[in-house]
Amino acid sequence: MPRSVKSGNESSSHFEALFKNAAMSIIIANNDGKISNINPYALKVFGYARKELIGKKMTMLFQIRNSGQNLQLLRTYLKNGKPGSNLNTIAVSKSGRQIPVEVSLNHYESGGKDFVVAFIINVSSRRKAEAAIAKLTDKLEQKINERTSQFRKAMQELRYANSMLENTVSYQKAIVDNAGAMIIATDEKGVIKLFNQEAALNIGYRPSELINKKTPLIFHNKNEIAQKRERLRKEIGITIENDFEVMVEMAKRSIHADEPYTYIRKDGTTFPVLLSITSIKNKNGEITGFMGIAIDISDRKKIEEELKLALVKEKELNELKSRFVSMASHEFRTPLSTILSSAYLIEKYIDTNDQPKQEVHLRRIFSSVNMLTDTLNDFLSLGKIEEGKIQVRPAHVNIREMMINAIADLKDSLKKRQIIHYDHIGNLEITIDIQLLKHVVMNLVSNASKFSPEGSDIEIKTIVQKSSLTLSVKDYGIGISKDDQKHLMERFFRGANAVNIQGTGLGLHIVSKYVDLMNGKIVCQSELEKGTEFIITFSDKK
Repeated sequence: MPRSVKSGNESSSHFEALFKNAAMSIIIANNDGKISNINPYALKVFGYARKELIGKKMTMLFQIRNSGQNLQLLRTYLKNGKPGSNLNTIAVSKSGRQIPVEVSLNHYESGGKDFVVAFIINVSSRRKAEAAIAKLTDKLEQKINERTSQFRKAMQELRYANSMLENTVSYQKAIVDNAGAMIIATDEKGVIKLFNQEAALNIGYRPSELINKKTPLIFHNKNEIAQKRERLRKEIGITIENDFEVMVEMAKRSIHADEPYTYIRKDGTTFPVLLSITSIKNKNGEITGFMGIAIDISDRKKIEEELKLALVKEKELNELKSRFVSMASHEFRTPLSTILSSAYLIEKYIDTNDQPKQEVHLRRIFSSVNMLTDTLNDFLSLGKIEEGKIQVRPAHVNIREMMINAIADLKDSLKKRQIIHYDHIGNLEITIDIQLLKHVVMNLVSNASKFSPEGSDIEIKTIVQKSSLTLSVKDYGIGISKDDQKHLMERFFRGANAVNIQGTGLGLHIVSKYVDLMNGKIVCQSELEKGTEFIITFSDKK
């Protein structure tokens, strides 16, 4: 029997120290709502001395100006709220400072009387997290440091009278189970002695599976332990073989820091935490164990990643706007100048003998207008792609007829004496988006003509096998270097040997996007001064 009392006393002392040093406001009230106990953290938050609150109504801490209705709702909540239910409201300190808080209740009975345990958490930082991630990090680190310091002191002050055992065990157990952090305590060898409810819920193990059986290494990433071992070797010049000793070495030296770790759940999934480890010492200053306090920082990591992604997208958008303005001003200036000068000269040729000269300038105007139209079409197509407005609409089509019609439309845009040779192999029928395919063909043929000399051939071939279509467009022009081929599909990219040839650098980027939408793959085969061939394969397989 005495042995049992000793064990209870030790547990009671743990719980009482946790109440005294918990980094959250905890208030015990009787059934009438009058405060019977309040922890030091709450006194610090609200700015009162203990004697100013004991015996007073708990609602005095929530006296919101001009909000009588809200106050009545709070009274009802404190009296009738379900265990574990949360209320978001505004608390008021002695100085009048308003504090946004989340109140969580637990009811319990002790000595035949009903009591209410109110956990009051300041949620100001949570509401500002999305707008100020750096401030959130600082506040979180400060909060962990405070908790670590408080729990370190708690381990040095664990004593409480046996006469208070029953009450202490009751409300301190409620604190540990509802602290909002994963609390894990071990003995000096690392065997788990305390595994609170928050840890069980997050990591997936039942306390009975770990207490007196396992060390925290069961849910730690071994690679992270190895990395810390190496950091210790470099920073303090020692090599520690035992993995648990690696984790607690700094705590042994009374150096406390919040460190990021990855916890591994029982089902194998992982999540990031911020962990602080404190040594537990007896009255003689001897280490008897270690206390780890971990907070899940998944939400913070998510916010950080979202902010990073937003910054990258914003940077890309700014670069895109800058390049667009620069390129558009250049691409539009040349054809517009040509149109203006040719129109001016045509006006001067009024004699019938000047008709050949007029025709030359009319052709220049026609060519420049086509150039402007192509440029605008590229911009419009890019805009639709970026906005996700391009939809694939497959249809049954005779591929040979479609290609012949598309080639006929392209002949007038070719250079002098350039000839298109078209060949088809296989079935004639295929299911594909006709308009997107036509855009791909026209863009590739336009490039082939642009980067090939007058009088050269352009070869087009289509092959249908089962439900797959292969399209190839080959020219005998200036070709593309191996280095440039790596960047062909990027927006605004121009090959080193093509900078003096008119173009937006958007054509192949648009082609690649269309090909992706149609579940296709594109391959480029090219050699400088020998020509280029683009081979595209479309398949209905996902």
